[in-house]
Order: sequence, then structure tokens, then C-alpha cells
Amino acid sequence: MTLFILAYLGGALTILAPCILPVVPFVFARVDQPFHKSGLPLLAGMALTFAVVGTLGAVAGDWAVAANDYGRMAAIAVLAAMGLALLAPQGAERLTRPLVALGSRLLNIAHTRTPTAEASSQVGASFLIGVATGLLWAPCAGPILGLILTGAALQGPSAQTSLLLLAYGAGAATSLALALRLGGRFFAAMKRSLGIGEWFRKGLGVAVLAGVAAVALGLDTGLLAQWPSAGGNPVEKQLLERLKPMAPTSAPPVAEQRPVMVPAQARTTPRLVLPDEGAVPPLTGAVAWLNSPPLTAEQLRGKVVLVDFWTFGCINCRNALPYVREWHRKYKDQGLVVVGVHAPEFAYEKNINNVRRALKDLGIEFPVAVDNNFAIWRAFDNNYWPAHYFIDAQGRVRFHHFGEGAYEKSEQVIQQLLEEARKENKPV
Repeated sequence: MTLFILAYLGGALTILAPCILPVVPFVFARVDQPFHKSGLPLLAGMALTFAVVGTLGAVAGDWAVAANDYGRMAAIAVLAAMGLALLAPQGAERLTRPLVALGSRLLNIAHTRTPTAEASSQVGASFLIGVATGLLWAPCAGPILGLILTGAALQGPSAQTSLLLLAYGAGAATSLALALRLGGRFFAAMKRSLGIGEWFRKGLGVAVLAGVAAVALGLDTGLLAQWPSAGGNPVEKQLLERLKPMAPTSAPPVAEQRPVMVPAQARTTPRLVLPDEGAVPPLTGAVAWLNSPPLTAEQLRGKVVLVDFWTFGCINCRNALPYVREWHRKYKDQGLVVVGVHAPEFAYEKNINNVRRALKDLGIEFPVAVDNNFAIWRAFDNNYWPAHYFIDAQGRVRFHHFGEGAYEKSEQVIQQLLEEARKENKPV
């Protein structure tokens, strides 16, 4: 029961994170409709679809990836039709009659029906828009969602996973419902006082089309990576800490390793004490390697290695990526090897062509293991996106960091491990 409470609260906190922004126009496009006939069915469709898609993402088969891709394309078409109908229901319909007719039906502005049929159609249309929204929604993987997705990835689809994802989606729907209720009252007041209903509707149409374009082109994650990403993560971590005694022992640790500072003469920066955390786990089991032939832990002996667990749709990963790229550029000639391990959160991130495109767009030149089956993830006993593991020239893990931040400390760890390798006269 504790995990379900955590999942619900984690979903509710997503409204504080920037990754909720791409779906806001789709939700608020129905702000002028009765809440019980429009808002509630939409949010229910969004939560239910998110649970289904999240469960589907735990299936490693190619059919699951293809089904998710087709579903996202259909959702983009439906929401684009809705945006066009909002923006110009009459003029646009003449140019793109079939597509906009669909959007008009979704908005219930093209046909006159009996009250009972009208209400039923409105609920069905809103639910369909919610389904389309759920297909495109990819929330930030904070500590709580990371816990759920990790369980789904490692254990496969299950009733518990689906229910946890549904609880998370219901939490997000609750926050959005409150925002939608407040937005509806604001819209009604502005409409009465200023008569801006038509302009407001067109503005929503522009916002919906902009959201569709951003998602379709993959711009949403890139743009959102520029935003501060603290969001509800600190609150989530506090919730995990408070409920830790009641949570299963499989819950991931929240605290990270903190290296001890030891002052040293002739040093402006205190030296770090980096304890031995054990031998580097094997790097086997990836379904593909990009930018490099397959690498093994044995091949990397004598090198200082940074293993970076990430996925291209994760905003937190994108925020950390510029630092990882710079470390690769700055220290690769001194003996550092950066190995990216792409472990997907959602089904569309399992498509290798999507990963290749992301490497090109993000300027990633270091080797990347495509860990669709979470083989390397399991070997490291990892629980987070992003996660950085620092390995010395002897093949021993000496430091790790979860999440964003601590970039200066991490670079100091790299410098110190490279210095140790030189002193040991190892080939670097």
C-alpha cells in the first residue's frame, strides 16, 4: 500500500516539473467545456493510457516498440486535428476537410445532437483526447517514477506495475484537474468581462499545434532541458526517506556516496578519499553498440572509465549531458573513456534508430551501449537516470553519483583517478 501512496503523490508532484508543460495545451483545450463531461474523461483517458503504455514499455519485443510508435503517430494526428479545429474551424476545414472534420467532431462544434447523445459524444471525445495525450506524455523520472519504472524494466509487465503506473497517472490527473478547474473559472470570468472567448480559443489552438509540433520533432525534451529541473524531486526524496521504513527493501537508496576530503600540502584543492566499491561489473548484454565496437571491462583495464546511465527522453539526463561531453573532450587524450549506457524509460526509447538520431542531435561521440534488456543496468544494480560510475585503471569502482549536480566534484574524481593511473605507470 505504501508504494501506491508514493506513486500517487509522485504523480501529483509532476505538476511542479517542466516535463508536464507539453501536455498542458492538450488538457486546457477543453477548458470551456463542462468539467464532468470533458475534463474528467480526458484526464481519466490520459491516466489509463499512461499506465498501459508504461506497462507495454516493459515488454522488450519489437512489436511493443512498433505499437508504441504507431500509437504516438495516431495521437499526433488526432491532436493536430483538434488544434486546427480550434484555430480555424471553418476556413481550415475547406483546405483539410477530412482531418479538421475529425477535430471538429472532437470539439463537438460540427454537429447538432439530442442532449443525451451530445453528452455521450462529448464524454467519448474527451476520453479520446485523453488517450492521445497519454500516448505523448513522458513525465520526468524522479525518484518515485524511477522506482516504478525500474521495477517494470527488471521484473517485466505485471498487475502491480500497471496499478502503480495507474496510481502515478491518477496523481498527475488530480493536479491537472485542480488546475483545469481554476482555469475554467478564469476563462469564464474573462469571457464575461472582456468578451475574449474567440481569441482565447484561437490561442489554445496555436498552443495545441505548437505542442504537437514540439513532440513530433522531439523539441520538447531539448527545450525543457534548458529549464530548471528541481520541480518536485526534493519533495519526492523526502517522501521516500519518511516512508522508507514502510517501503520494500528493493526501494533504491536516496543518498549518494560522499567522498571524504583530506587536506594535502602543495594542493589548492583537498584530495578526495575514494573507497574501493568493488570490481567493475561486466558490460555485456547490450543489444547494440553505437560509435564503437562492443567494449568489455577487460579491454578497458588501464583506462579511467566513466559509465553514464542515461536515456534520450530524460530531461535530467540531458541537463547532465553537456558536462559528460566536455569531460570526454577534455580528458580522452589523457586516458579517460566515457561509456554511455542507454537504458530506456519508455517504449519509443527502445527504437535503435531513435537512439542513433538522438546521438547525432545531441553531439554524442563517445561509445554508447544500447541496453534495451537492462543487462548492464542489472549488473551495476543501478536505480537511477542519470547515474555516473567512476572506475579506476585497475578496474575498480571508486565513486558514483546519482542525478544531476556535483559536476565539480565529479571532474575532480576524474582528475584524481587519472593522476593515480599515471603514478602507477599504467598504460593510459
